[in-house]
Amino acid sequence: MTAPHQRPSASGREFIVLMTALMATTALGIDLMLPAFPDMRAEFGFPSDSTTVTWVITVYFLGLAIGPWLYGPASDRFGRRRLLFAGLGLYSVGSFVASISPPWPLVIAARFLWGLGAAGPRSLSLAMIRDRYEGDAMARLMSMIMAVFMLVPIVAPAIGAGLIAVFPWRAVFWFPSIIGVLLMLWARRAPETLHPERQRPFTWRSVATAGKEVATHRTTMALTIAMTLLFAVMTTYLSGSEVILGDVFGYGKWFPLFFGAIAVLLALNSLNNARLVQRVGAVSLVRRLALVGTCTATLLAIVSFTGSAHPNFWLFTAALCLVIPIAQGLTPTCNTIAMTPMPHVAGTASALISTVTTAGGSLLGGIAASQFNGTVCPFSIFVLAFIAGAAVLILWGTAARQPT
Repeated sequence: MTAPHQRPSASGREFIVLMTALMATTALGIDLMLPAFPDMRAEFGFPSDSTTVTWVITVYFLGLAIGPWLYGPASDRFGRRRLLFAGLGLYSVGSFVASISPPWPLVIAARFLWGLGAAGPRSLSLAMIRDRYEGDAMARLMSMIMAVFMLVPIVAPAIGAGLIAVFPWRAVFWFPSIIGVLLMLWARRAPETLHPERQRPFTWRSVATAGKEVATHRTTMALTIAMTLLFAVMTTYLSGSEVILGDVFGYGKWFPLFFGAIAVLLALNSLNNARLVQRVGAVSLVRRLALVGTCTATLLAIVSFTGSAHPNFWLFTAALCLVIPIAQGLTPTCNTIAMTPMPHVAGTASALISTVTTAGGSLLGGIAASQFNGTVCPFSIFVLAFIAGAAVLILWGTAARQPT
């Protein structure tokens, strides 16, 4: 499937790279500031083991959850490009306002605005990819994009630490604002991927009709809820890993290296996931990974209860390195399967899926992270519950789609 019409613009490899960069804005708005948590606690008077600073992550995800309902249906009516520019503009404004806001409540408000903007490139890039690709080809492309996308968690904490070493800690806020402006300039080369005949009138009735169609499709909704639980695994990891590494194991100063090392595994896993999709097919792959993920999460839980709930660091890390890549690797392939039946409402489908997975996953992950009690047990129990629940939904939702 090719771009429909209009001006000569980014195509082929440049289109894929641009979509990857747009999706990376989401991770940049999270991972860049993780090394700044101790400075945030010090400036705003929070205890050293406080998880209050993770609100900068939670409200950002809340903006990400709400935003797709602004961009998805509108892009189905007016096209993808216009809304893409609006999202990138809001992203840049939100990050800039956060960088100059002194009190904590204003920082939180700016972070919500920032997340609202980040929802644009996140959801619209998915819709633009769906406009041009489908089936296993889309699954392979999404896995490759996720592999490159995972470079952000590898390098962003190190960049954040470097910025903090040279500038005040709020540099982790204004740096993404510059990136947003640069992407706006590059996005001028983005093609309009929505065919005119697929444009839908922007009315609340049409949104409700399309939303009902998405919500009542067994495979789409089962995998959407499964992705919500998988996203909860990732937000639990994002919110809890820094305090676990510092308070449980005493390696807080090594957090950027620890976080980056696991991100390398995630990137390698995404590359391998692309090959597996090509070899066994998307549906067969997610069904197998769901079972393997449940087994590895069970192993993590068992390890967590050794040593009076203070397990050996290397043993815990090894188990974690099995669980997190599986949860992350399942997501893009599940998203592909969920979106496949929805080509005629790709924008609305993308909005619904993004909203449910982000809002639900961030809420569940926030609840899990808040249960920190000085041990790794709550973390591991929640991770097991989330992955096991996702596995059940994946197996049920894809039961009728198994290849012969």
